[in-house]
Amino acid sequence: MPSHPVSRAQPVDLARFKLARVEPAEGALRVGVVAARFNGDVVDALLEGALRTLAEHDVRGDDVVLARVAGAWELPQVAQAMADSGEIDAIVALGCVIRGETSHYDVIVNESARALMDLSLKAGIAVANGVLAVENIEQAIARCGGELGNKGSEAALAAIETAGLIRSLLPEHFDLGDELDGLLDNIQNNDLPRGAQR
Repeated sequence: MPSHPVSRAQPVDLARFKLARVEPAEGALRVGVVAARFNGDVVDALLEGALRTLAEHDVRGDDVVLARVAGAWELPQVAQAMADSGEIDAIVALGCVIRGETSHYDVIVNESARALMDLSLKAGIAVANGVLAVENIEQAIARCGGELGNKGSEAALAAIETAGLIRSLLPEHFDLGDELDGLLDNIQNNDLPRGAQR
């Protein structure tokens, strides 16, 4: 389905909505990277992109833990172990699944993606899915450093940003204080949904 661009003359004026914007918190992050060995050349290129991006954002050396697993099916299990350690702020899962002649592809892609999403929600940490789900090797090459960029790099960047945002929302960082009280005072009872009167 084609995408239709929406023309907008000016950027959204956030100030008029009187909202509090959450920015990623600063500070060191410890990132776990789980990379499949299956389709190794493609995954190694994704891994290269992820590690380069982490280093560019000052996540390097002792702050990165790397685990290699057999394939995309095993990614969630090891990612879960990393999350359970309590020592990891974000996880980047990398793999490549190329469609074959059977429905095995669909099972691996869908179930590993579902398990990674479940992990991120239950563990409360950033989990980036950098698993390529492609029709052929040409599509994989285009996405692991080719004409369509490096999805490993993109996954690492998403993990860093999401981890920073999650950290910003922790009670010790996130306090609207007087701002929230002022906003609530400006809302009239009749502006609230029925049953939500203050």
